[in-house]
Amino acid sequence: MAIKIRKQDALNYHSQNQPGKIEVVPTKSLSSQLDLALAYSPGVAEPCKEIAANKDDVYKYTSKGNLVGVISNGTAVLGLGNIGADASKPVMEGKGVLFKKFAGIDVFDIEIDEEDPDKFIEIVKSLEPTFGGINLEDIKAPESFKIEQTLREKMSIPVMHDDQHGTAIISAAALLNALELVKKKIGDIQIVVNGAGAAAVACTKIYIALGAKRENIVMCDSKGVINKKRTNLDASKAEFATNRDVDTLQDAIKGADFFLGLSVADILTPEDINAMANNPIVFALANPSPEISYETAMQTREDIIMATGRSDHPNQVNNVLGFPYIFRGALDVRATAINEEMKLAAVRSLAELAKEPVPEMVSKAYGDSKIIFGKDYLIPKPLDPRLITTISPAVAKAAIESGVARIEITDWEKYHIELQQRIGIDEKLMSRVISRAKKDPKRVVFAEAHDLKILKAAQIIQDEKIGFPILLGKRLIIEEMIKEHKLELSECKIIDTYEEDEMVNKFAKSYYEKRKRKGVTLYEATKLMRERNMFGCMLVEHNEADALISGLTKDYPKTILPALQIIGMEKDIKRVAGMYIISNKKGTFFFSDTTVNVNPTAEELVDIIGMTARGVRFFGIEPRVAVLSYSNFGSSKGEVPTKAQRAVRLTKEKFPDLVIDGDIQANVALSTQIQQENYPFSELAENGANTLIFPNLASGNIAYKLVMEIGGAEAIGPVLLGMKRPVHILQLGSSIREIINMTAIAVVDAQLYQKNLEDDLVPQR
Repeated sequence: MAIKIRKQDALNYHSQNQPGKIEVVPTKSLSSQLDLALAYSPGVAEPCKEIAANKDDVYKYTSKGNLVGVISNGTAVLGLGNIGADASKPVMEGKGVLFKKFAGIDVFDIEIDEEDPDKFIEIVKSLEPTFGGINLEDIKAPESFKIEQTLREKMSIPVMHDDQHGTAIISAAALLNALELVKKKIGDIQIVVNGAGAAAVACTKIYIALGAKRENIVMCDSKGVINKKRTNLDASKAEFATNRDVDTLQDAIKGADFFLGLSVADILTPEDINAMANNPIVFALANPSPEISYETAMQTREDIIMATGRSDHPNQVNNVLGFPYIFRGALDVRATAINEEMKLAAVRSLAELAKEPVPEMVSKAYGDSKIIFGKDYLIPKPLDPRLITTISPAVAKAAIESGVARIEITDWEKYHIELQQRIGIDEKLMSRVISRAKKDPKRVVFAEAHDLKILKAAQIIQDEKIGFPILLGKRLIIEEMIKEHKLELSECKIIDTYEEDEMVNKFAKSYYEKRKRKGVTLYEATKLMRERNMFGCMLVEHNEADALISGLTKDYPKTILPALQIIGMEKDIKRVAGMYIISNKKGTFFFSDTTVNVNPTAEELVDIIGMTARGVRFFGIEPRVAVLSYSNFGSSKGEVPTKAQRAVRLTKEKFPDLVIDGDIQANVALSTQIQQENYPFSELAENGANTLIFPNLASGNIAYKLVMEIGGAEAIGPVLLGMKRPVHILQLGSSIREIINMTAIAVVDAQLYQKNLEDDLVPQR
């Protein structure tokens, strides 16, 4: 559905509260006189002297390496034309917001009131000491060609006119995938380009770089076909003048395989579409109204593949798919330019990403549960979080290989993590776990393989070699779902309990031996073994699998009970507990117990604290434990403060090296300032708590859910603590990403169980 933009809504959005869309935020502390002296005079003189002695140190001591100038003179703003530098500022601010959101790149937008290209070039060239890269924007052709080319020659930082190359890169990726679907080669197709501006010329050039033949291309402008008969063509148009005896768009489009429109609305008719070759590809990119409406084109021919510039139709050619990630890769190797090799690397990586399974968060964002590679999905969606970790490394590698990089990246896995952190997705903790899982994948049985989320997660787990999925459920249902959703899970083992009589009988006898004095008969045990949770636990118990994942479609207590009965708890453990990992910009925190124990005693809290501390160390983090209450160190009386104080005292006796304190309120536990001012004796006063122990299930469960929804934090878990073998119970309705995270945890858990060793990722549990 198209998004309706009302004039007043747009004006209010830009004017309310603080006018505009961007602000400068300090990255260093400015809370004391010393901070101010270090930030400015006299302390700032020291980095100035270092840079004067070594010019490259500007990247070490300033923000230059992550700062892009978005620069325009306002001569070709969106579809509004030459509206002037002042009027272009909202667009340039918007471009800055996109740079920051999608790639973590800081931007100064600069609007220059100068239309003379030579003077404009000199102004921009003089800004080189400020920026790590220059994004030229909304500058009219043909001046834009000269401006970009000259600046690329004169400057030693990346310069790109996004109106040209952004559209070229995105449309080229879409074209490659469209050609793959219709089984045509780019060197064989007949191409018609309608429009001869900066974007059209750049698109045509990149198609040629990918293999299109110049003699197969016809370009049109407002006067018709650009051919050799026409005089007074500027250099950019003359380059594409055809020898063919055609004068109009209607003549040129007959038999064409591909139409690219970067011109005006409604210039194509259904008759034009019908005149094209079989399986025509039409990219009608005029915005907001394309060269032919999407509805009309799709009604005209069933074999058409269509792309537009609109977000309310499939295959939106949107520059945000390119420029943030291209500049990110270029900045991160301090490239001196954005060259053709880097652009082509972006094209190919973008095209390949569209063929990968789509993350659930993307499907949810677009309200489409069936986003799969095909005619309606040629290129990734703009909100796909994988874009930065796909395109930026490809661009960086191309810069290194083509010789324009001034520094090299050697640890690409580390770079992948850094890219995620750049955009606020701090998955460092889980990235380490996933990396460790990949080194020795284990067999993970999924007890709810009838659910599409499980199958999609299994696809990613298989493709990324995190583990070896075992799909438990009705074979025919699973195979039909795999076929319907075009998944490739032939390597995954499918187990249908109704086909495994021998194994069912074996497991039933084993369960009977465990439970015969608890009222279970052999007949009942055999019947129970057809149930997938029971059977899945037995697979782990009998080493037919290394870990179990379940709980997506059932209540937590019903799922955990079979695991406790069959697999049981670790030696000397009297109870299990559930721990959530909560991540936001302030860091990573561990909440326990949030899923199992309703109202534990002080003594039971000691067990929970011990398990939780080991669980935190599992992730390579040293726990700093706060036992929470509504009181601070006895400031209020009651059952909860008393229980918390006793639990802390008993825990210190049992685990004397553990950093722990309480009773303490949650905000105080996390604030070192409050503690240092009011409770300097606290063991948590120096660094604050990272592990929060809740006095009962209600408080823990409520807290993590509130933090997720109101605080916008990411939650991983619950991680089940205290089980003898790797069993992890998903929360009802977990996302695909949550399933993958829990699977990686289960795999590492299984590695540690089987090998009984410690490594540099996590201590042994």
